[in-house]
Amino acid sequence: MLPIYSFLLLYLHFTFKAIATDKLNIDQLKDYFKDKKSFETSDIVEFYLQWEPDVKTTTINWRVYNLVQSGVLNRIGRGKFAIGENIIYKPELTSKIKSIHNKLKKSFPYLRMCIWNTSSLNEFMIHQPGRFYILIEVDKEAAQSVFFYLKEHKLSVFIEPTMDLFEKYLPDEKETLIVKPLVSEAPLQTINRINSPTIEKILVDIFCDDIIFAAQQGSEMRTIFQEVFKKYTVNESRMMRYADRRGKKESFREYLCTFR
Repeated sequence: MLPIYSFLLLYLHFTFKAIATDKLNIDQLKDYFKDKKSFETSDIVEFYLQWEPDVKTTTINWRVYNLVQSGVLNRIGRGKFAIGENIIYKPELTSKIKSIHNKLKKSFPYLRMCIWNTSSLNEFMIHQPGRFYILIEVDKEAAQSVFFYLKEHKLSVFIEPTMDLFEKYLPDEKETLIVKPLVSEAPLQTINRINSPTIEKILVDIFCDDIIFAAQQGSEMRTIFQEVFKKYTVNESRMMRYADRRGKKESFREYLCTFR
């Protein structure tokens, strides 16, 4: 049996939490920000100040934490929020992807790898390409070994292809494998023990690579970005860090500003 003071502490904790929750004004908060795709901490402060002019910053910070933990707010970047819970994008893992992954892991057990199919982008596109690439990103020093291993298994595979190489030697097959170095600190997610890219990585890669993602450039890229922002949670801070790793931070930031 718990001592009497433990019961008292529990009682005070839940009583305080209930009182504080009453002051969150969740329904009003949702209505206030319902038409905004994103907003900042200063906007939340402004919201609460209209109800309580003397509310302390520390109190609002606690409320923000509580709202994020309860799923009312979704943190999409440093000091940036959106209403609602996280909706995480997960690329489809086809049987071919699983087979390639298992073969590579068996032969290269310590290989750091990210694998996915560009067909996953069809969800966001108006014009559906008829040719797709299975992208296999691995540690730079292992790229050549992985490439020759796949060649030995009679698979149609390229390594860091140029546009000229694509135009001259791209096979007629619907799916072609492409091996390329995995950028350090690239944002990944693990799905059924397979490393796949996060939506933030995918968007930056499309922006940075107009060879592999030639079918996703121009107005099609804009459509992809718009559809992604509409359907899924995008962590802008994570996205900008990766764009910085790829040396495109400023130009990518300028592109994102066109969606504001």
